[in-house]
Amino acid sequence: MSSTIRVEHLARVEGHGGVTVELADGSIRRVQFDIFEGARLLEGLVRGRSCEDVSQFVSRICAICSVAHSLTSLKATEAAFGVRISPQTELLRDLLYRGESIQSHALHIFCLAVPDYLGYPSVLAMSADHPAAVEIGLRLKKLGNSIQETIGGRAVHPVNAVLGGFGKLPTEDRLISLGNDLERGLADCDAVVSLMASLAPAEFCHSDTVFAALRPPGDYGYYSGDEVVVVSGGRKESVSARDYRSLTNERAVPHSLAKHSMFRGRPFMVGSLARLAVNAEKLPDRAAQAMEQMHLAALSDNPMDNNKAQAVELILDIEHSLQTVKRLLSEGLKEEARAAVVPKAGTGTAITEAPRGSLVHSYTYDGEGRIVSADVITPTALNAASVEDHLRRTVEQSADKNPAALRKKLEMIVRAYDPCISCSVH
Repeated sequence: MSSTIRVEHLARVEGHGGVTVELADGSIRRVQFDIFEGARLLEGLVRGRSCEDVSQFVSRICAICSVAHSLTSLKATEAAFGVRISPQTELLRDLLYRGESIQSHALHIFCLAVPDYLGYPSVLAMSADHPAAVEIGLRLKKLGNSIQETIGGRAVHPVNAVLGGFGKLPTEDRLISLGNDLERGLADCDAVVSLMASLAPAEFCHSDTVFAALRPPGDYGYYSGDEVVVVSGGRKESVSARDYRSLTNERAVPHSLAKHSMFRGRPFMVGSLARLAVNAEKLPDRAAQAMEQMHLAALSDNPMDNNKAQAVELILDIEHSLQTVKRLLSEGLKEEARAAVVPKAGTGTAITEAPRGSLVHSYTYDGEGRIVSADVITPTALNAASVEDHLRRTVEQSADKNPAALRKKLEMIVRAYDPCISCSVH
């Protein structure tokens, strides 16, 4: 006897995708994470463009992760030309990146993931019974947007981050206002932990997962550094940004327009849970205590724990952003010229950590500073094979093969990855 379980359209994720499971005589014949988005052509569109324009083009890849694409693009171009930015620029870019992480994690946790745990089909349905939780989520999302507006010039597709520096520095008044907003955001962190700790455990998938994440040279962060650490069991292996193709290893698969990536023949997971696996010892006390309250292990075997890991990063980023703003107000911002950018032929590759995981931008330029070729690999593309592996393991570990119950578990697994499906096809 055979049966097919199909999720035609995944709800509460960005983009269009589905899941197909085929069972025959109690065994699994096929499990697929179906991605049927059209190809994003921005890599071709930037060919021939000036280095000054590229970051603005690629930020349009995603309206949720536009900061990540913009800053990763700038980092790759600066690497190609040997540009060294100032410590102040590095600090402001880090703050801008954390603003995006705050707004993205708040949106996912409260509006997309929590309704699953509480048995609601949407955040609108949930808001009738849990208005306080929804209000916190929207308030924290607005906080992240405020950081992006203050540092990046606007909440979506930042215009203020440019090659070698920033177009305009935030005023003292704007920083004071942002600091007050962050103080209020910090007060919401206890409620975030309490909510996540109160949710019923989602224990329907356990797997020995391979994790990969950027290892920054300083604090737990998303922008600095060029070393990716891959954690498999107790073993760790480093991959440099220049050698990114040994990590990505993209290959086409017949059922998905997003390619699959393997590392040493195994799928790997990127994102918040992966970052904890690589960088948990860098967490400050407040975020580390949140992990304990939510019973979250640094090396988890449950992909659903990515939701908890995002909550940990939400707390980390609010606290870190507040400290950064206080530092900027105490030391004062200096009007400084952008770092000199002298175009030359060459290739630059940058890896950062977007909210959903490792993001790669690699560009080759000609001697006039125009793009010869570009390669952009997003977190959801890197995660596609891992999502499919965890879907298979969910089916294997489910004693109850009731289609409705199994379908809900499969949807929750995909949503836990917080995928940006539109961005995965390139």
